[in-house]
Amino acid sequence: MFIQKYLKNQARKIVERQQPKIIAITGSVGKTSTRNAIAALLGTHFAVRTNIKNYNNEFGVPLTIIGATSPGRSVFGWLKILVRAWKLASKRQTDYPNLLVLEYGADKPGDIKYLCEIAKPDIAVLTAISPAHLENFGTMEKLIEEKGSLLRFVKEGGKIVVNADDTKVMELASRTHAPAKSFGISAPADVHATDIHLETREDFSFEPGEVFSTLTFDIEAHEEKETVAMTNRLGRGPIASVLSAMAVGQSLGLHLSQMKHLVEKISSEPGRMHPIAGIKGSLLLDDSYNAAPAAMVAALEVLKQFRVVESARRIAVLGAMAELGPLTQDEHRLLGLRVAEGGVDLLVCVGEAAQDICKGAIEAGMSEDHIQFFPNAKEAGRWLDREVRKGDVLLIKGSQSTRMEWVVKDLMAEPLQASQLLVRQDSKWLEAS
Repeated sequence: MFIQKYLKNQARKIVERQQPKIIAITGSVGKTSTRNAIAALLGTHFAVRTNIKNYNNEFGVPLTIIGATSPGRSVFGWLKILVRAWKLASKRQTDYPNLLVLEYGADKPGDIKYLCEIAKPDIAVLTAISPAHLENFGTMEKLIEEKGSLLRFVKEGGKIVVNADDTKVMELASRTHAPAKSFGISAPADVHATDIHLETREDFSFEPGEVFSTLTFDIEAHEEKETVAMTNRLGRGPIASVLSAMAVGQSLGLHLSQMKHLVEKISSEPGRMHPIAGIKGSLLLDDSYNAAPAAMVAALEVLKQFRVVESARRIAVLGAMAELGPLTQDEHRLLGLRVAEGGVDLLVCVGEAAQDICKGAIEAGMSEDHIQFFPNAKEAGRWLDREVRKGDVLLIKGSQSTRMEWVVKDLMAEPLQASQLLVRQDSKWLEAS
């Protein structure tokens, strides 16, 4: 395709001409939150540009480098972008960002190589690996190889930042010669978190505009130690994102104290474990953007940390996980086993493959009276609309294809805020549903 090839070539030339430092992030989970954290913590020390939306593929990364958004089918819009790209590739611009924080998606073999041919990283960040998009790779080994290839593409003299909590990531890091800085929550790491405390609201009724939770933790890195707090941020994901961003900042010569005060500026992406007030005084943990096995388990752990009062319940509304290939049945069944371990009062499963979540939960001893199945998100949302009680806390998560945001939209206290708070609310997605 002409436009794709032109964008690739011009973006590569722009990087060569403008010479920004490149921070590239990949992994199965946590890419976007890590990208946002790095951009926020480095934003006052560098002129930073980062991806918008899900601009992490063969079109999105070049458009980010150019500083443009897709004009859709507008021929005139594409012409303007091509001209802008040509100008940036031809002459050094004094106002061009000196740091590009780029998220690299890898949905199939060769994606990382393609993007690194455009912008080879000065710092490569690998978040975590789980069987997302496995259907396109065939085996877990090939998926791991693809994600890990980012570390090999780092520039000579470049550095890598890796997740010490993921043994697969650390194994990949051990094969590279680039200097590594690790971050972690559970495992020993160069930058690690201690004294983690999540304070959740124990309430009869959750209302819009309230603070639903406060997450505090210490960050330790060699001789440095700082305490940070984040409101309405949940789970290990935000912690890992801050740690990775701190590790990147240190790799660029910054101290924790220079970045600590910027933690509150980290944006929360819609559909990424975002607490939203629900109908009848319920609370929705909106994690509807996407799902992979490791992320599902992590989300369940967050749900279990909320204490409910009186007759209120913890409800897990779980959609099917896509692109797991030969592991589809096993991974859904295993997820059902985790649900049944405790902390979930009602399980609602959505989508054909999610029937195995139900089966796994029943196998592990969860009563069928506490399990519901629906073929699609809209039916699940309509049923929950009738069944939700005051004080219920609902986790809502599933792969993009299950469109779990419809459940959130049905249950949110202020549905007119959907366009600001929920994922996939642009016309393309709404027309396709």
